[in-house]
Amino acid sequence: MALDNPAFSRNSAFSSQGAAAVAKNVSVEQLQEMYNQPATLPDREVMTVENTIAKSVASFAVLLVGAAVGWLVTPAMPWVFWAGAIVGFVLALVNIFKKEPSPPLILAYAAAQGLFIGGISLMFESQYAGIVAQAVIGTLAVVGVTLALFASGKIRASKRATKIFLIAMVGYLVFSLINVILMWTGVNDDPWGMRGFEIIPGIPLGLILGVFVILLAAYSLVLDFDAIQQGVRNRAPKKYGWSGAFGIMVTVVWLYLEILRFLAIARD
Repeated sequence: MALDNPAFSRNSAFSSQGAAAVAKNVSVEQLQEMYNQPATLPDREVMTVENTIAKSVASFAVLLVGAAVGWLVTPAMPWVFWAGAIVGFVLALVNIFKKEPSPPLILAYAAAQGLFIGGISLMFESQYAGIVAQAVIGTLAVVGVTLALFASGKIRASKRATKIFLIAMVGYLVFSLINVILMWTGVNDDPWGMRGFEIIPGIPLGLILGVFVILLAAYSLVLDFDAIQQGVRNRAPKKYGWSGAFGIMVTVVWLYLEILRFLAIARD
């Protein structure tokens, strides 16, 4: 990302400095030394924990408004729920692969994902009264505990743990894809697919897998917090606070959905 960090402004400054230096017969080595000097940005232009929190609050506010709209309109217009799911998925991919963070696209993702969250929460609440409040409390508890442990230094992102996390994520995605295919084709007629299979009498696979996936989501939060910490430490441009906000939002939404499904399977 040569053009999305202080190096871009440094290169511009170096061009003018270099022209003047050549006029004064400055050596190539001196020019290289000038170029290698660390770039600095004014404090108001760098990423901080405070401005990242502000961007996160704004993103979650938009998501909650979208969720309220999704909750209210889904009974009359269920297509809004599905539209939110599709648009949210597309915008998530766009934001993930975009080289520079785009606040409008991130907020648009929050709004679309909010419609989806509101609609699916209503569906679960209609079948399991009180489950949404339980899922929200569970999500806040996991986020709070993870943040507290990270802030205290008791847990940190490591290369080995991250490698295990990525392998586990790929395995879980493959399992979920196979499960969906088996349910759509009618091979498995259980409402939860393979998740409903009882490994131990009375304890379905979905409960055991649910605990494992919630732990994966918690570690994903650790990676998000670590990325923000690194950005602040390296004095990244302020705009990258939006990347931190987007990462946390994606993980929290995933965590909420997993806890919602876990509670539903437990009730069944």
